[in-house]
Amino acid sequence: MHREINLSGGEISILKTIGLSGAPVYGKLLIERVGEMEFAEFLDELNGLISLGYVLSDKVNIRKMEDMEKAVFRVNASYAHDLRDAIQPGRRREQQRRRRRRG
Repeated sequence: MHREINLSGGEISILKTIGLSGAPVYGKLLIERVGEMEFAEFLDELNGLISLGYVLSDKVNIRKMEDMEKAVFRVNASYAHDLRDAIQPGRRREQQRRRRRRG
């Protein structure tokens, strides 16, 4: 079942930073890798991804930098394929073209 997922630029940056493999990423490492994004914007985008179920965390409430540093994050495996398509929309179109049969 294919889900149509629309992501903002900040959400795409966070998902690329976490990675779509499902491997856990520690909050401290995520903060170091995020780069130039403001912390408030980063926290807002991350909480949005968590509330939608795209990202899983071992902490329920992440409101401060201290909460963020102690948490562990990973992409929800059930959404990984659809998120990969949402991050790279041209990739999905190429696959559909290759699968088309000629009769």
